[in-house]
Amino acid sequence: MNTTAPTRTPARITIIGAGFGGLSTIRALRRRDKAADITLIAPRAELHYLPGIIWIPSGLRRRNQLVIRLGPFLRRMRVRFLAAEVTGLSADGRTVHTSGGDVDNDALVIASGGRFIKKLPGIEHAITPCEGIAAAERIGERLRAMDGGTIAIGFAGNPQEPTAVRGGPMFEFLFGIDQQLRREGRRDRFKLVFFNPSTQPGNRLGEKAVGHLLAEMARRGVSTHLGHKLTRFEAGKVVTEGGEFAADLILFMPGMTGNPWFDRTTLPRSPGGLLQADAQCRVPGHERIYVVGDCGSFPGPDWMPKQAHMADLQAAAAAANLLDELQGGPAKAGFAVELICIVDALGQGSLVYRTGTRNLLLPSMRLLHWAKRLFEWNYLRAYR
Repeated sequence: MNTTAPTRTPARITIIGAGFGGLSTIRALRRRDKAADITLIAPRAELHYLPGIIWIPSGLRRRNQLVIRLGPFLRRMRVRFLAAEVTGLSADGRTVHTSGGDVDNDALVIASGGRFIKKLPGIEHAITPCEGIAAAERIGERLRAMDGGTIAIGFAGNPQEPTAVRGGPMFEFLFGIDQQLRREGRRDRFKLVFFNPSTQPGNRLGEKAVGHLLAEMARRGVSTHLGHKLTRFEAGKVVTEGGEFAADLILFMPGMTGNPWFDRTTLPRSPGGLLQADAQCRVPGHERIYVVGDCGSFPGPDWMPKQAHMADLQAAAAAANLLDELQGGPAKAGFAVELICIVDALGQGSLVYRTGTRNLLLPSMRLLHWAKRLFEWNYLRAYR
């Protein structure tokens, strides 16, 4: 009598996106399942470490320090990679349509990031820093070419999606550029203006943080234009419902929404255009489809951050629930809502920490700048 146990066919798990959420999902899956058949779909087998772009204009970081080739990591994790653009999904989500062909799956994790809303008239006159490394390089080039003038820095949100905003980096660009110009002995030739539709910019960081940030702007001689809805940008000008002001260089971070290919799926969307997700990172009404990171709209407080740390927490929950579901069990893992941010100022930084019960602020100190650099080194070790 043959007593050999039947061989279980490894589950086919597809992950869309090679950013923080997608890569953290791979690591979490491999910790729990050594045999899963994992496929990663992304345009390039690269991680672009966007938190480090704040240091590109000053020369503290260069492109080659922030682009990590993922080939060695994917081989260690035994992950198949498809270099392609996702174009849609089958109705049940079991087939991903891509520019490189169809990919079938038993479970799917969507971690493809968000898309910046570029509908404001004249937005072509502004640089959107978090679009990538090239945008940060353009900022550095423009600063080096300027003899003086006005630099306007601001951000806005998605009116239909309170959490779909990334304002933290704009404070870092503001304080970093101020410090860079001081180091170069040129600060007196420039006017810095911070603008935001809210009178309390950065309120997702907490009341103490807002007060600290505004006080830091005043201390550094940064002008503010707050509480007025943006109307448009023009060449050399920012126009709001509360007035306009000249600007020789405009840095602006708009709110985020979902990717265009979401429109070619049956997946439920939030009012702001992101993929709807529950507390276990599942897409409601669809079996074994999970969402991680910026592309998802999750239940929780309106200050839930769009940052790598939050994507890591969601990735751990999604991986655990996905594997449990594949084995016939319930999806029970949730994720903590936690904001951890070091607002860097090119040589010093402030720490903001927020949960549902705590909100901590540590004011500017050199140690926190070095802590941010140490975190970068440690985080990227896993992918080198």
